[in-house]
Amino acid sequence: MKEKIESIQKELDNKLSNIKTLAELNDARVNYMGKKGEISALSQMISTLSNDEKKEFGMKVNELRTKVTTALDEKKKELDDAVLNEKLQSETIDVSLPGTKIPVGSPNILERLIEEVEGLLMSMGYDVVEGPELEEDLYNFELLNLPKGHPARDAQDTFYTKDDTLLLRSQTSPVQIRTMLANKEKTPIRIICPGKTYRRDDDDASHSHQFTQIEGLLVDKNISLADLKGTFTVIAKKLYGDKCETRFRPSYYPFTEPSVEMDILCFNCHGKGCNVCKNTGWITIGGAGMVHYNVLKNCGYDPEVYTGFAFGFGAERLAMLKYNINDIRTFYTNDLRVSEEFNRKGE
Repeated sequence: MKEKIESIQKELDNKLSNIKTLAELNDARVNYMGKKGEISALSQMISTLSNDEKKEFGMKVNELRTKVTTALDEKKKELDDAVLNEKLQSETIDVSLPGTKIPVGSPNILERLIEEVEGLLMSMGYDVVEGPELEEDLYNFELLNLPKGHPARDAQDTFYTKDDTLLLRSQTSPVQIRTMLANKEKTPIRIICPGKTYRRDDDDASHSHQFTQIEGLLVDKNISLADLKGTFTVIAKKLYGDKCETRFRPSYYPFTEPSVEMDILCFNCHGKGCNVCKNTGWITIGGAGMVHYNVLKNCGYDPEVYTGFAFGFGAERLAMLKYNINDIRTFYTNDLRVSEEFNRKGE
């Protein structure tokens, strides 16, 4: 029995020295430690011995089992380390090589401009308010003093659903109406409502069926057209520089009276006339006016006590003028080359 144990120990030592892979080591482990392995066979022989021999032989078998287990574990660690070292050698990174340039975008140009205008007006006490894009005719037209049969209600201009009372909003003015109606205390209101709007139009370099409006509303006591002019001038100078000159021109909108077009002096010709301003010397960037008597009344405000002004810009037009963009589709294509250009300029 003793010779058998010594033979197993010597045989294992020889085998371990020749094992080169984990698969070979696993075979050796099964051969010695498995249910039908050498160690198990020795354990089964204990039952054939006398009581005096069992104790001594059992101790020797346990010692052998411990030695074999330790030897196999050490060999496994040796092989694992060898595999790891080989992998580290083959996957060594040369840190002196130049890095791979990964394209990096930037915030959307249009979103950046909207946030700039929001930040300015919020600093002036305005709140940013949002509303539904699927709107009711009541808020989009009727309460804004656009009677039945008005050309702006025409299905050729507006996206109606199967229900003629629901439509994709053609302006963000319904948000102003909803805000005034919700203001039960009829306290002063200062809001800005940017958002997507929809009108039937053919998409090209200067038109889109979906565009973004930035509208503002102020309702309080003793508000005049001069307050509107001052607000517009602050916005224009913020966007286009302190030297930007502004003017109002008479216009017409059903929901304001008087109504005005908001112009800035052409930055290309400085008023002399060129192709950018169509030889007028001025560029129109939005519409505005004093909130119509009927609109105030429709929303529960006493027109004899409260007055207000409203203004609206096309965000795309503001951005196209600010960044010298000649195609409105630039805002929606998400071209990384365009984003990278604006990143580089630090705009």
